[in-house]
Amino acid sequence: MTAVITKEATGAGGTRNPSRRRRAGGGRSPAEGSYALFLLPGALAFLVVIVVPFVMNTGISFTDWSGVGTPEFTGLDNYEKLVGDEDFWESFRHSLAMVVAMALVPTALGIVLASALFDVVAKHAGNRWASVLRACFYLPQVLPIAVAGIVWSWILAPENGSLNDLLGAVGLDALQQDWLGDPDWALYSVMGVMVWVQIGFPLVIFMSGLQRLDPALHEAAELDGAGWWGRFWHVTLPQLRPEIGVVLLWCTIAALKVFGMVYVLTGGGPGGSTNVPSYFAYQNFFENFQASYGAAVSTVLTILIMVLAVVALRLQTKAEDEA
Repeated sequence: MTAVITKEATGAGGTRNPSRRRRAGGGRSPAEGSYALFLLPGALAFLVVIVVPFVMNTGISFTDWSGVGTPEFTGLDNYEKLVGDEDFWESFRHSLAMVVAMALVPTALGIVLASALFDVVAKHAGNRWASVLRACFYLPQVLPIAVAGIVWSWILAPENGSLNDLLGAVGLDALQQDWLGDPDWALYSVMGVMVWVQIGFPLVIFMSGLQRLDPALHEAAELDGAGWWGRFWHVTLPQLRPEIGVVLLWCTIAALKVFGMVYVLTGGGPGGSTNVPSYFAYQNFFENFQASYGAAVSTVLTILIMVLAVVALRLQTKAEDEA
């Protein structure tokens, strides 16, 4: 009797293909098994840098500990204290202001500026000028936070500050303020600085997204008589929904955990008017010697960010599946 060998079980020369036979039987090829080796360094780093510190921080939040000595287990006492702590809730209200300054405003400005650079500057002045302007907008993102903060503290200084000197030079002396020392202006001043810091990130993302759009869509809209704003609103904006979702998520998370600029500019003051949860946790850890209470603040903030990220990613995935 003659054996019949199918193509699936044979190679190009008619011989049996053992690797194909193993995969058909549910096995895994050696190449597929070796992929885990490339994931191992990242998994170990994630475990050591993220998982272990988070578990330790969460454990500390259930104790009474000043940072030295032996922690004493107290259960949910720190979290019950958080519920009634007005300073804690005030810091979260300031975080909402930071979300506006670091997510909503930069996203709106970034998409308009990216469209202008891509659709106007690049066409009339050339791609080189568009690239130069894009680099200028992105520059604050690569500057160290400490350097940018010190420079802005000089600009916003009440005496001999560049902003007040400029206002005086143009005859607007009445608008001069102690920008970082006045509780009524400090938060808005920090928000303005954060808009400057953050705007380069969405601009770069949106310019990358614009490169994947079909130019024929803009050409068709232009032939139909649509101006720049009409093409932007009806063509560009709907096509950039995936990038908008990514930028809003990334920038919102950055706003919730902002620390460096607040630390350099105001130290949470004056009178707690610029305090945010991350800096509030820092104060309890290192200034008030209430490490367990600071750990509780950090745990709540981390869980909030994780929930926000999961919900946002699921909503984005659902929207992409429905599109």
